[in-house]
Amino acid sequence: MTLGQASNGRPAPEIVVVGAAARDVAADDPRGWRLGGGVTYGALTVAGLGLRTVALVGVDAPAATATELDLLRQRGVDVRLVPLERGPVFDNRETAAGRVQTCVQPSDPLPVAAVEEELRAARAWLFAPVADELPEAWADVPNADDLVGLGWQGLLRELVAGELTHRRAPRPNRLVERADIVGVSHLDVEPGTPIEAMLAVCRPGASLVLTDGADGGLVVTVPPPGHRPAFRRYPALPPDVVVDSVGARDTFLGALLAARAFPQRLAGPAGHGGDLRLAAAAGSLVVEGPGLLGVPDLPAVARRLGKHPLP
Repeated sequence: MTLGQASNGRPAPEIVVVGAAARDVAADDPRGWRLGGGVTYGALTVAGLGLRTVALVGVDAPAATATELDLLRQRGVDVRLVPLERGPVFDNRETAAGRVQTCVQPSDPLPVAAVEEELRAARAWLFAPVADELPEAWADVPNADDLVGLGWQGLLRELVAGELTHRRAPRPNRLVERADIVGVSHLDVEPGTPIEAMLAVCRPGASLVLTDGADGGLVVTVPPPGHRPAFRRYPALPPDVVVDSVGARDTFLGALLAARAFPQRLAGPAGHGGDLRLAAAAGSLVVEGPGLLGVPDLPAVARRLGKHPLP
């Protein structure tokens, strides 16, 4: 096997994205639902940035035939379906007080056995759970020097079929402890949750990224015991129009992981904030289109960055 080539002769993947595809209730879709979930947004994002991407997508029978999966394939994602008897189904309602989510159906777990040996050649992994479907054993899958990103919101939900989704307090989890980048929205934790409670379950040196929509966000470097964390605020880049905000944080996280994993290709010199700017540009673009159709590619991201140059 040569460098950059898997044992089956295909180019080795650069990033692997893992999670269950969610079916979101949609009255205006003939199927009654649309496909989403962090795994679909994350994979479409990193592939659009030019990286060889494999997506391990947990799907129930209806999701397995979803046309949205063809969007990933058309962008070059190697989509590998992991059959589930039950996949996550949500009913999301927008209200004046924010989004109200009902769990229609929780998800079965994705088995670690779905990982083929050739995937271990990847340099980065994005764990994108949406319904706590990734067992902690997934933390052992990446190599020790691989970069790992985690969409934490998928582990912070209490899901019971037919009931409103409730937030779960941050708790120890080996996926969180393994991640180099832990992404979460301020909306995914209970108001008043102290940052210290989140840092306490992350590993020292990791980046906790707290996204806050149009207000940008905060990156906190987790300190060693007895030291103080380092804080860095980053601004959002304004979209031209907001059509659909679903998937913005997953797109942001995917772009940030890609930029951190391949800085020479995407982010420029380390320490200059190019990784956060690239992620902010991707996040600003995805909200301009409906669902997965809004996920940008690298030329679109470059144009958005050119429209908002550094002062």
